[in-house]
Amino acid sequence: MFITFEGIDGAGKSTQVNKLKRSLQERGREVLTLREPGGTPVAEQIRELLLEGRHDISPVGELLLFSASRAELMEKVIVPALESGCDVILDRFFDSTTAYQGYGRGLNLDMLSEINRIASHGIRPDITFYLDLTPEDALMRKFSEKSLPLAFESEELDRMENSGLEFYQRVRSGYHAIQQAEPQRIVTIDALLSPAEIHRKIVARLDDFKAASGRKS
Repeated sequence: MFITFEGIDGAGKSTQVNKLKRSLQERGREVLTLREPGGTPVAEQIRELLLEGRHDISPVGELLLFSASRAELMEKVIVPALESGCDVILDRFFDSTTAYQGYGRGLNLDMLSEINRIASHGIRPDITFYLDLTPEDALMRKFSEKSLPLAFESEELDRMENSGLEFYQRVRSGYHAIQQAEPQRIVTIDALLSPAEIHRKIVARLDDFKAASGRKS
């Protein structure tokens, strides 16, 4: 099973990825968790390049770097894992590209769709959990955890996070548009709920999905 998590930084994706991994392992499943960009030596180097604050990267360059990282991860890790019967849980996938580089940066959505198809080897997630959070709440959460003053541009933020409030508002609108286009695949959950409640909702939806598709737990 191929499960992805989406949402802006601060939505709590990493927490839910780890909770779901433990839950599935308790059911006897083999589970692999990964993040984008990253997951292979080349992809990790691309991640450093993309997130390092001192780099000024064009929107198209950013798109192609994210896509190159994804292509590496798919070919060398995800496709073999899925073929072996392993459950793969991925923190970000091509929906991030559509939301961030498409709606956020303003790149052509048709072009993005084709690049996403190529980089993902034509593979789509079985189910995607989108943790919905406003950019304002995400920033407040991030800085409260570090006891730092609230600021939309800060040395504490990476290059993507420093893109500004309006950028993240466009990204969030993009995620909503993606969900409306694919309501069967994408499950929206309020990220302001407690981590335990979010996890319960995720497990319940997965159980419903497996029951509907005839898959084993």
